[in-house]
Amino acid sequence: MSGPEVLIPLIFFGCVFGIVYLFVTARNKERLALIEKGADASIFYSSKDKKMTPVWKVFILNLSLLLMGIGVGIFIAGILHLSIGVDEDIAYPGTIFLMAGVGLFTGFNMTKNLNK
Repeated sequence: MSGPEVLIPLIFFGCVFGIVYLFVTARNKERLALIEKGADASIFYSSKDKKMTPVWKVFILNLSLLLMGIGVGIFIAGILHLSIGVDEDIAYPGTIFLMAGVGLFTGFNMTKNLNK
């Protein structure tokens, strides 16, 4: 590799490093300012008494709804293609992405309800 192709990974990793560095230094400055003011340090630690839904349940829920959305999208695309005559190149990607998005949106709303 020579030329401008070398710059792309360098710029990417430089951006990631810059974002992480700014996040860490800003967090450190914020904590130091709170400590100087005499604020309680317990705000930095999460309490265990909060009822949180396990990550694996959220992942399984969203994955299952995504896969169901893709399956329903393929089914609806087949119906659109065979009965209405919609072009196959338009029907399949359009309905698959639409129904996958509907599945993920439904999973997001169901996840919000799990935490309540």
